[in-house]
Amino acid sequence: MDQLSVRPTTKPHLAARELWPDPARAPLRELCIFAVKTFRPLTPSQRYITVQDFSDVTKTTPERSLVYTKKKTGGRNNYGRITARAIGGGHKQKVRILDFKRKKFGVAAKVVSIEYDPGRSARIALLQYADEVKTYIVAPDGLKVGDSLMSGPTAPPVVGNALPLANIPVGVSIHSLELVPGRGAQIVRSAGTFATLMSRDEGYAQVRLPSGEIRRIHENCIATIGQVGNAQWENVVLGKAGRNINLGKRPMSRGMVRNPVDHPNGGGQGKSKGGGGRQHLMSPWGKLAKGKRTRNKHKLSNRFILVRRDGRPMKLK
Repeated sequence: MDQLSVRPTTKPHLAARELWPDPARAPLRELCIFAVKTFRPLTPSQRYITVQDFSDVTKTTPERSLVYTKKKTGGRNNYGRITARAIGGGHKQKVRILDFKRKKFGVAAKVVSIEYDPGRSARIALLQYADEVKTYIVAPDGLKVGDSLMSGPTAPPVVGNALPLANIPVGVSIHSLELVPGRGAQIVRSAGTFATLMSRDEGYAQVRLPSGEIRRIHENCIATIGQVGNAQWENVVLGKAGRNINLGKRPMSRGMVRNPVDHPNGGGQGKSKGGGGRQHLMSPWGKLAKGKRTRNKHKLSNRFILVRRDGRPMKLK
């Protein structure tokens, strides 16, 4: 397959036209623009498929000491009964062991490689410390092989370094946040995401999360400077059912097209029971599927939420 690389441009259609004035006579190509590949529609599914170009990945095999094989369950429990539907098959995967705590304070680490992780949307970076210890971290945007990173209160606030919220300048973009000091990063780890440190007061930092929620987090919690890399992830279109199956997701029919004995939304003549009238859309077990609030009203962490993700202030009783 002939590959064609195109420099990033704000007008990708013009760049393609300069290289191939007649698209019908262009060779079979993978057009690399904005770090996502598109294809000529030689088959129906290729019309919409987009894939990552993996140009940022510098190493294709993982560090053997930091991986283990992921066991497939097929959605079954220890009795062999299906407890989670639409799970099964998929490509073999190895789980990468990431360092979410960054506890080697004050020790410099060198970025050895940027790698692919099948278990997450972000890329991961392999670090090697001065004492030869190797660890994986979530790779932030702009991190390059050969960069030097550090964690701890004395680390400078540059991309990739992990600091307590008390030592991070206000207004800086951060990711991989702890919710409890010492527990390890739990939120803002997906590709392209970032949170913003807004202020600090009385031992707590106010952080705006990617959802828009503003939450109080203890200032001793560790966070990493910068935005998570691989922002192109949101532009990937699977395009066909086979790619979903490769991810371990089996097909599932909609409840509306089933019989009444199989689903609350089943039955009827034609396209009926769409919701909004007498019929309310439900799960197979009779729980309301759309709009029903499921968050515990008395959840202990409610006290730390200042503004909800819809912009309304949190009600505290």
